[in-house]
Order: sequence, then structure tokens, then C-alpha cells
Amino acid sequence: MKKTLTLLAYLSCLSAFAQNTRMICDETCRTEYQKSENGVTAASGGPGYAVVSPVGFSDVEMIRQAPRLETLEGKTIAVVGVSFMTNVTHPEIKRLIKENYPKAKVILLDEIGFSGPFPAPGVTRRQNEEFKKKLVEMRVDAVISGNGGCGLCTPKETGSCITAEYLGIPSVIIAGPGFSDQARYTAHNNGVPVMRVAEYPGAFAADSEEKLIRNTREILWPQIVKALTTPISAEEIAAQEQNTGDLRDDVFYGSYDEINDYFKKQNWTDGLPIVPPTFEKVAEFMVYSPYKYNETVAVLPIAHRNTTAWHVAVNAVMAGCKPEYMPILLALTKGLGDGEFRRTLASTHAWMPYCWLNGPVARQLGIDSGQGQINEEANMAIGRFMNLALMNLCGYYVKQDRMGTFGYPMPWCLVEDEEACARVGWKPYHVRNGFNKNDSVITLGSTLLWGNNMAPSTTDPVKVMELLAWDISERCQFALGSGRQYTFRTVLMTEPVAAILAQKYKSPEALEKVLINESRRPVKERAFANYYANPGGRKDGMEHNLRQYSAHIAKAEGGQLTKTPQWYDSDAAEMNTIPTMKRGMTAFVITGDNARNKVQTMPGGGYASVKIELPDNWDELMQKLGYQPLNRF
Repeated sequence: MKKTLTLLAYLSCLSAFAQNTRMICDETCRTEYQKSENGVTAASGGPGYAVVSPVGFSDVEMIRQAPRLETLEGKTIAVVGVSFMTNVTHPEIKRLIKENYPKAKVILLDEIGFSGPFPAPGVTRRQNEEFKKKLVEMRVDAVISGNGGCGLCTPKETGSCITAEYLGIPSVIIAGPGFSDQARYTAHNNGVPVMRVAEYPGAFAADSEEKLIRNTREILWPQIVKALTTPISAEEIAAQEQNTGDLRDDVFYGSYDEINDYFKKQNWTDGLPIVPPTFEKVAEFMVYSPYKYNETVAVLPIAHRNTTAWHVAVNAVMAGCKPEYMPILLALTKGLGDGEFRRTLASTHAWMPYCWLNGPVARQLGIDSGQGQINEEANMAIGRFMNLALMNLCGYYVKQDRMGTFGYPMPWCLVEDEEACARVGWKPYHVRNGFNKNDSVITLGSTLLWGNNMAPSTTDPVKVMELLAWDISERCQFALGSGRQYTFRTVLMTEPVAAILAQKYKSPEALEKVLINESRRPVKERAFANYYANPGGRKDGMEHNLRQYSAHIAKAEGGQLTKTPQWYDSDAAEMNTIPTMKRGMTAFVITGDNARNKVQTMPGGGYASVKIELPDNWDELMQKLGYQPLNRF
């Protein structure tokens, strides 16, 4: 009888959840369920699990949007944005406004500027503040912004619309297919319930000027007018209810397969099977946390979710991590919110996030730093956690906010071999960046390239340096080095390579200084790549030709007549080159198979290093699990 009552009480909670009501099991229900000796069965007839949610509560309140305009006649309209052929589309939009609404006033970018990405709650950005001020001073009645054609530029151009909506000014964002949803989610994550989008039918930079103008006139223009003049409907503003229950409440009950199916439908997984996050399992992880279960670890963009230690533990369970990894995962979570790290994550160019560990905790827990390390169980589980955390804790979703054209490999976790660092005579990465030797630290980074490693076949440190300089100058941002001049890079090297370099260069800083001088690229190569493969839009056919553009690149990027690098097949003693490295943008990490001479240069985004905090009773906890004391490492 006791078992039957327990099941009925539990199913009563499930019934409330099925009716779109937040399921809140009270302590009696939870206690009775846990006390049941024989358990209950899932709908499928097999063993079942009660599981908790991996997603934090949003920290942003929705604004109440102003009514749309009745007409554009007589209104002041700002047409702003800098991305993807706005030099063609925006003048045509101005012409269409004046043709159809002669009394309207049109303000373009050069008069008013634009917002850039909308700042996170509590953050002030000067560009955004100046744009906001001009919207008010110029009495703007509507904002048209664009063009959203990539994963980074879409949030940037949406920022002008969000700023306008906060001031009660109707807006519309122009975006290409696949980026319309990103614009809407970006606005919603920043408190704007409804973002109207005018969708361009294709890739802006792939169309001729004639086609751009025709599509602007025939396809964009009707959408723009409708977006600014049609009232927002009740259906559009119906937003999801904010969760208000205890974050530990069960949200679903079912078999292993049913839970995985449910989590997939909720967009809570990356598509791979998860470990069911039961209350009891998550509670095991909290034992290894220096935080209370409901204590905020970070409010994480882009969804601005209040992420508690409990949410970190839920995703850790799902990823297959061990409970003792919890301090590492808490530090990783803090790093996810760092602007230097996350700036590139939405891009179509698919910066792939990863991390590496320094300090004694990684050695104590046996997280691998040797051959094949990212395929070891612990390293893989931490990488899987990072993947789930980007979704559930930050709000990044593939096809919504992570717009990689060909997708993303799974994140991975590396460990620097600090014993190898000691043998070589170089300080490990975290010490070079201001941490103490015995601090345990996690560093988050991202890369556009994994693999394609180089194996020096010389013991001459100068020649190894030159090979590295060549490799670095080839590994710029985007293919062909067509993006920004300077690129963050992580240079992975095995101990044999580091030992050769250390004969001549007594520290990574000394090596970096020489590489900055040696890693130079011919201006002609750089100009050709940036002209014909510019990631932000087409440049060919503009007012300047390639020769003029080469002169511009040489002037803008510090072109100088320098010694011709040995790796170029040229009889010229000198050539016009530009630098490809800047101090402090390269991370040198000794890791991997110490029986092999390998270097791997990974160009990517910026870094975030976070100290790992341990609970006060860490040594006692580790002793119970059979680990050696931390001071042994």
C-alpha cells in the first residue's frame, strides 16, 4: 500500500507538469519517493528515473514594446548598419522611403552611427550610449538595421534594433536566410519579446549590385514597411513563462530512453545519449563544490541565465563526468562568460571551443597530458560538459546562435605537461600569466583549426624557430589569412621540440619576441586574400582596385621592406611584408606525446583563465576516493 500511495503522489506531480504547469514536488513527495524500497516503473515497463532540469532561469525581464507606426509618412527613419553590402542596400532603402513617403526624413549611418552588440545587463558600452543619445536627439521614429549575414554581424546589427526598442522606437532588422532566427533570439535574450525581421533571399555578398538592388526593392521593401506599420499581435508577444519553482524540482520521469527523447525535444542535449540527472546523482556532485547548491556561479550570456552550482552539477552528470571534477567544471563555467573567450562563438566560421588545465588538481585526478589525451575518458567528459554548458547554461544552440557553416567538432580538454616544463626549463602557461605555481587553473580558448601538425626534422633551435615562424604566418585568421591581421594562436608542442627551442630561447616570452620579428607575410599575399576572400563582404568591383588596396594594406598594417623569408622561392633579397603576430596573443603549451617531435599551431579567439577553487575538506574527500593528497602533486 505504501508503494502505491508513493506512485500516485508522484504521478500527480507529473500530471501537473503535463498541463504546462511547473512541476513542484514538495518535500513529502520527494521523501516518500526516495523511501520506496522497490521503486516504480516507467511507462515503458522498465526501471524509471526522476530527473531535474539543466537550464538556468533567465536574468532578463521582458520590456513592453511601443506600438508600431501607422505610416512612415512624415517620420524620421534611421537606416543603419555596416555589414554585408550595406553600401548598396541602404542607399536603395533611402530612395524607396523618399519615393513612397516624400515627407519622411532619412538618416544614414554616417550621421547617426550604430549601436553594435547590445551590452549585457549592468554593462555600459560607449558606442551603444552614443547611438542611444543620437536616437533621442534626432527624434528618430523608426530604425532599420542590417545586414545580418553571419553569426557575429547579426547580433551586432540587431543591437541597434534592441536599443531602439528599449527607447520605444519601432525597428526592423534585415537578415539573410538562417540568420532571421538568430536575430529574434538575440533580441529575446536581451529583453525584447518581438523582433521584426525583413529576410533577404540569399547571401548578400554573392549577389551582383544589380541583383542586390532588385531584391531590396522587390523583396525587402514590402517586408520593411509591414514590419514597421503592422501592430504586434498577442500571439507574437506571448513569451515563455519564467520558471519560479525550486531549481531542484523534478521535471520529468521515465525510462532511460524516454528521458533522452524528452531532453532532445527540449533542446537540452547535443544529440548524444546523456546520463539521467537524478536529484540523488546531482547531490553527489554538490559534495565536491565550494558553493551552496543555489549560489550563483555566473550569469552567462548570451541568454543571461543565472547559473547556480546546481545547474553546473546537472550538466556534469549528463556529460558523464565524475563528481570530483566539480571544482574544474565550476571554474570552466565562470570562464564561459568571459568576453575575450566567447566573442567569436556565434560566428559562421565556427571557432571551436576547448580548454586546458594547469596545476596540481589535474595531476591528482589523473587527467591526461600525454599521447592521445583528448580521447581519454576524463578529458572527453570535460569536453562534453563544455558542449552541454554552451547550450544549457549560456544559451548557444546550433542553427540558432552558433552559426558554424559546416558545424562544430566536440570541445576537448588538454593538460599542460608541467613535469616536461620543469625539465625544459620553461615556466608553465598559468605561471607566465600571473598565477602561482601550485594554483590549479583552467584556460578556455577557441580555434579555427585542429590538426595539420608540423614535425621539425632538425635539432637546430634557430631552424625550428624559423619553421614555427613560417607555420604561424600561414595560420592566420580564416583560410588564406583573409581576416584580421593579428590572430590569437595556441601553439602546442611536445617536450622534444620545446627542449630544442629552450637551448636558444630561455623562455616562451623570449621565443615570442623573436617570432614577432620573423613571422611576417608578403603584403601582396595579404592584400589578395583580404580583397577577394574578405569574410565581411565583397571588395572587388568597388572604387579601388587590387593594386590600390595593396597600398592601403601596406600602410594600415605596418608594411615594411624586410629580408625575404627563406621559405619563399624568390631571388629578391627583400620584400614588402606585414607582421602577423602581436605580443601577448600567443599561448605556448607543452603537452602531448613526449616521444614525438610535434608542433600544432591553432589560430582562434581570445582566452579566459580561471583559478579552480576547492572545498575546504578537499583532502578528506579525496582520501575517501582513494586519491593521493594534493600536496603530493
